[in-house]
Amino acid sequence: MKNRTIPAFIHVLLIFSALFHSHSTSVSAQEVEDEKEFSYSEESGKGPSQWGNIKKEWSDCKTGKIQSPIDILSRKAKVIKNPGRLEMLYKPTELIVKNRGHDISLQIHWLKSAGSIKINGTEYFLQQAHWHSPSEHAIDGRRYALEVHLMHQAKDPKVKHNLAVVGLLYKYGKPDAFLSKLLGNISATNGQIHEKPLGFVDPTHIDIRMGGKAYYRYIGSLTVPPCTEGVIWSVQKQVKQVSKEQVHAIRELVHDKAEENARPVQPLNQREVELYSPI
Repeated sequence: MKNRTIPAFIHVLLIFSALFHSHSTSVSAQEVEDEKEFSYSEESGKGPSQWGNIKKEWSDCKTGKIQSPIDILSRKAKVIKNPGRLEMLYKPTELIVKNRGHDISLQIHWLKSAGSIKINGTEYFLQQAHWHSPSEHAIDGRRYALEVHLMHQAKDPKVKHNLAVVGLLYKYGKPDAFLSKLLGNISATNGQIHEKPLGFVDPTHIDIRMGGKAYYRYIGSLTVPPCTEGVIWSVQKQVKQVSKEQVHAIRELVHDKAEENARPVQPLNQREVELYSPI
């Protein structure tokens, strides 16, 4: 790998597959996974500024008014004291790693679910998680080294906001324990092995403490086509650490040409951002 040019596009995709009622639509069905259809490079002609023109059903990427990600201005956030924990009820489940060329995919299968979170009394079931570099959300104008999105969906399609995403930001510093374990397994694929079983993984280990932290909340969208709106975002205030070597390792494992896989920040358009803060 030392002789190979380091790919600049980073997209480690951690996909959690759930079994829903027949009338439910999964997040994985809404979020485009085949990234040959779009790009993060404007030079390709399929970059973020063109997403809304590529397909009619992606029009929200161009005309939507509550798009994500955003630049979160901490001083303007409405502080809500003692809101209670962001209740997370995750479960360990089996995992298979796949090298799809443009990303590393961790596919999970289970009989019931890999757990859920609760927001305003509604249960949202974990569907997938994936990493973006640099971070998609900014805090007070600063974008960080990495961001993970834990994506959830309510079983009831009639819920007003059917999708909920928890975002965690990383800055350069000490190695992240979960990524160390993950990279130790997937680096063995080296672009050669299509699938590799990894055994049981507990999603809570991405950040065991995140249920008790302060977090920002706003209503936005998916950050990739079709840019579906009405997504509840909960972005953790505390920033995790990741080593430069870990980010470099993620870069080594994929082969796309774009320099990053982070969508530019979108206009806030009078939306209110809330800061849920324990006393």
